[in-house]
Amino acid sequence: MNDQDPSASSENRLSETESSLTPRRLSTDAGGARLGDGREAPQKSGEPKQVKIVLRIEAVESQLASVAQPAVETPASVLPQPPPSPSRHENEPQQIPARMLNEFVYCQRLFYYEFVEGVFVESVDTLRGGAIHQRVDSGNGALPAAKKKAKKTTQDEPATTVEAPTKESEAQNAEPETIHSRSVQMGSEQLGVVAKMDLVESKTEKEDLFTASEVCPVDYKAGAPKEGEEANELWDTDKMQLGLQALILRDNGYTCNEGVIYYRATKQRVRLPITPELEIWILQNIAEAKRVITGPIPAPLVNSPKCVRCSLAPVCLPDETRMLAQTPLAVEAAAQENPSASGDKSAVAGEPPRRLIAARDDTRPLYLNTQGYRVGCKDEVLTVKEKDRVIEEVRMRDLSHVALFGNIQISTQAIQSLCDQEIPITYFSMGGWFYGITRGHSLKNVFLRMEQFRLARDEATCLSLARQFVHGKIRNHRTLLMRNHLEPPEPIIMKLKRASEDALAAASIEELLGIEGAAASQYFQQFSGMVKVEDDLPGLEMPGKDPKQLAFNFNFTNRNRRPPTDPVNAMLSLAYSMLSKDCTLAALAVGFDPYIGFYHQPRFGRPALGLDLMEEMRPLVAESTVLSCINNRVVTEKDFVRAGQAVNLTAPGRKRFFQMYEQRMSSLITHPLFDYKVSYRRALELQARLLAKTLTGEIAEYIPLLTR
Repeated sequence: MNDQDPSASSENRLSETESSLTPRRLSTDAGGARLGDGREAPQKSGEPKQVKIVLRIEAVESQLASVAQPAVETPASVLPQPPPSPSRHENEPQQIPARMLNEFVYCQRLFYYEFVEGVFVESVDTLRGGAIHQRVDSGNGALPAAKKKAKKTTQDEPATTVEAPTKESEAQNAEPETIHSRSVQMGSEQLGVVAKMDLVESKTEKEDLFTASEVCPVDYKAGAPKEGEEANELWDTDKMQLGLQALILRDNGYTCNEGVIYYRATKQRVRLPITPELEIWILQNIAEAKRVITGPIPAPLVNSPKCVRCSLAPVCLPDETRMLAQTPLAVEAAAQENPSASGDKSAVAGEPPRRLIAARDDTRPLYLNTQGYRVGCKDEVLTVKEKDRVIEEVRMRDLSHVALFGNIQISTQAIQSLCDQEIPITYFSMGGWFYGITRGHSLKNVFLRMEQFRLARDEATCLSLARQFVHGKIRNHRTLLMRNHLEPPEPIIMKLKRASEDALAAASIEELLGIEGAAASQYFQQFSGMVKVEDDLPGLEMPGKDPKQLAFNFNFTNRNRRPPTDPVNAMLSLAYSMLSKDCTLAALAVGFDPYIGFYHQPRFGRPALGLDLMEEMRPLVAESTVLSCINNRVVTEKDFVRAGQAVNLTAPGRKRFFQMYEQRMSSLITHPLFDYKVSYRRALELQARLLAKTLTGEIAEYIPLLTR
């Protein structure tokens, strides 16, 4: 049992019960070498050697008794094991990948995001590193066995006579053979770490190519080494990863005295001796990483250059988090802990946040509203067909999401490909009602949702967040009136200002609903003043336009829905539906459950949290899109149809409306809080992430998006 190769496939082994009923293999003496797959090495022709045949016959009962005894060498795949109990599974220590400890040395917050929360975002650097590792990852991971230590000879054992080697044999055996093993997976229970090594160089003697006398891990890096005073050095992150690989090899019985990093930028190999000081440093970092796993998320780095090229900067938001953490309450607490720093305003204010995220997304949504379309895929390209005619072909990598309106078919293959690439699919009715979404398992983090579920039961937290949602909505309504109304009524402007202040002082959700309803009624009473169909100057009327002959007009008296009975309300309902879709997607992208809200109460099939995020964005996106379509003559009275009491846009009118909506979502604004340019879609994602950091305690208070 001790000589059994643990890496052998379980398919080639017999169970203990089966082996007792079948004759054992014939085992030869030391005259023949055995290969890894169980075949004998070919013998040289010569005199026949004596072969001893040993047969061992044991009873079935004895074999079954031996099976019942625990044995370390017996693989788990041979004997069926009962499933572990939940308590045992929870208390079982989790092994940390060596690559994650590399990230821990680089940034503890990055380690927490990637290992604890499972968040990973691709960047140019990660994609380039993956391309570099394609060759080394193609290996099968086979590694020669570790060389066993030679036993000391006793006085009773006869000494072995060794003949003097000749010059030819000395020349042949002067240098050992080097075997390269790629993509070697190995772990250490003592360290609690697992590693996948790019390359392991094994030095073997020519007499025994299947036993490694010494090994050396080699890791590939895309960058350049650190410039030292005398020679090139390894970065601390590379020391951590390479040193872990060496310690894991040692724990598995191999002799490893050094490791090598190959830097592709300079095409140089830099060696790392495995010293006791390095081993102590590695063990200290492992212990610290295990402590970070069980604690809260570490604080972000302070104005660090590491954040500039970090792929998780849009998720981490280091500068924004530190900026919003400096609230008056946080400053008072910090002053109590460190009174000497309370007078330093620069330490409290900090540096202005850097824009570490892209201003807008390069991808774009795909809207399909023509009834009868069929969507398929071929080689990561979506094909839109009408019967047998190809209407359009779109690469999946260029899409942010796919929106289907009405009776449009999509194949299972297309759904699987979109889910695999983390591209959500949203479903709308023919009238524009948002009723469903399909997405993959891109975000597996549950810690944020646990906090969301816990705080959704806390009335104080719900009221505090709801106040900010309603306050932001009323303030933005007031700003939109002041900007676009032909003659902004001063009394209504003052009432909206007082209503936004009253929202911050509301004592209950019910009182907040009353404040919001009254402010919305006053706002929509003046909405017609922002609809500028007729030009102010005479003689600029549209030719051939007779208001008496038109079935529709853009006169707006009040807000109505389900169904909308006039063109303005029809566009408002469609814009709100599309905005709720985008808010739901933003909540899902961050890790929320969109159906558990804080202001909007849970209701079957309603994305309550998406509607919460939507409140402050209504005037900024939805209502501004409607006003742009009307005032810029993008949508005219001829682009509407009536079905009963309901009024809807025609297919051409809806297409132009979608274009205006996406143009609004992609337009750049200067963020009022962080003072850098982002699109409205990016700003919506920022608001969702700020809400997440509020729930996890990283920032003290949620701040709505307020335009100037």
